[in-house]
Amino acid sequence: MDAVEQTDDDALPVLRGGILHPGDTCWRLARADRLGVIVDAADYFAAARAAMLDAEESILLIGWDFDLRIDLVPGETDDGAPQELGPFLKHLVRRKPHLGIRILKWDMAVVYMMKSQFLPLMALDLRSVDRIRLRFDSKHPWGAAHHQKIVVIDDALAFCGGIDMTTNRWDTRDHLPADERRRRPDGELSGPWHDATTAVDGDAARALGDLARARWHVATGQRLRPPRWRRPIWPKSIAPQMQDVEVGIARTMPAYEDRPAINEIERLYRAAIRAARKTIYLESQYFASASICEAIEERLAEPDGPEILVINPESMIGWLEEHTMEVARELRLASIQRADCYGRFAICHPVNEAGRPIYVHAKVLIVDDRLIRVGSSNVNNRSMGFDTECDLAVDATDDATRAAILAIRDDLLGEHLDVEPAEVRRVVEECGSLIGAVRRLQRAEGRTLRPVRRIEVNEAEKAVARAHLADPELPGGPEGRIAHMAKRLALSVPLSAWLGLAALGVAGAIYEVRRRR
Repeated sequence: MDAVEQTDDDALPVLRGGILHPGDTCWRLARADRLGVIVDAADYFAAARAAMLDAEESILLIGWDFDLRIDLVPGETDDGAPQELGPFLKHLVRRKPHLGIRILKWDMAVVYMMKSQFLPLMALDLRSVDRIRLRFDSKHPWGAAHHQKIVVIDDALAFCGGIDMTTNRWDTRDHLPADERRRRPDGELSGPWHDATTAVDGDAARALGDLARARWHVATGQRLRPPRWRRPIWPKSIAPQMQDVEVGIARTMPAYEDRPAINEIERLYRAAIRAARKTIYLESQYFASASICEAIEERLAEPDGPEILVINPESMIGWLEEHTMEVARELRLASIQRADCYGRFAICHPVNEAGRPIYVHAKVLIVDDRLIRVGSSNVNNRSMGFDTECDLAVDATDDATRAAILAIRDDLLGEHLDVEPAEVRRVVEECGSLIGAVRRLQRAEGRTLRPVRRIEVNEAEKAVARAHLADPELPGGPEGRIAHMAKRLALSVPLSAWLGLAALGVAGAIYEVRRRR
């Protein structure tokens, strides 16, 4: 197999052949008989529900969060099974005598969702303890999160990507204004939400089963045996875009106790960016990773480097993220703007037909017609070394796979620009430019893409962003992290900025008090 040379820790890898290399840019390579990219949670939840109805022995649910009150398929169904996730899972074990269900979620998600989810979670676990097991994963460094989103059914089918089975995720590809089906369990209407995941079968599904069982063992100390038999499972609603394709599974795992750090995802991103010839298409919730943004800057500085189109949310959700991740994005964009001397970079956000911003939660990377990566990792520091992540990637080796990768890119842009994928392809070819095509297809009103607004950042906000308080690069013990942050702040914050930091903290406290009233 071709190798990847690494000159030093900070340099981009020098590619020698393919991008996916087990032990470097991925954990394993595994063959999938079918692979489908699923866009937006309405299609994903329906497909996952249909697949779970076919389960016989094992369902593994690994996630950042699960809300057992959500409706997987809002509206009428004719299969006699409940729509709500918790009752649906109990329905399955009552109906299938050999089925066991394991649910593993990040322990701190329980704290965040305690008010709304505690009783439903307890009711599920206590009443179905024999064959439904719910556990909370605390085996992570202080401040880190378990961010993988994986569902494995009988080791025959697996979903892996960026969509959590929780509130605020369900939406259709139309992202309709005031869609009543987006109503949350608390009665509030959630906003439009864009997301993506993948479905794989064959050996790729079995490999994700191995990963999920390893996570369960680390979290609980219990070893789960693989299913004894596997029969083909594939949801009828999902048309696979690729067949008989090799899939790379890439991970981020922070160092913890005697477990070494794993940085396959960061290496994959950087190798893919280095390999790009013409275009890089990137969807992410954030745009703040020092490593990835620096790799992008290097390519933009080249006279004949690739175009780079980034799809981001207009703004972040929540007071903390607005004052940390959004500021970090602005600092990265300022640096990229300086590097983009040939005008090959654009960052946009989608809006629906009413002009309301669509929140981007998808994590997709498409390089030329060569590589596609879909997973849980964002373009932020946490995803590169602090949180657990899992991505799937395909490095094309044949014309059919290359055509499928371009079709997925055009399909995503078609959703954002409210045009058919064939029109996206036609305009790209006519313009000879991906960014040029987007600018031609943008419109003043209706569903479209708009440039991400730039914001002014004061010295206090810069200091907070540069200290990585909300987006750390690496784990460490509480004392070590506090000392690390204090050192960085002491060296980087001018005296006048400390007053601004104090004011920021007071403002946040006031905001929280008012929000809770």
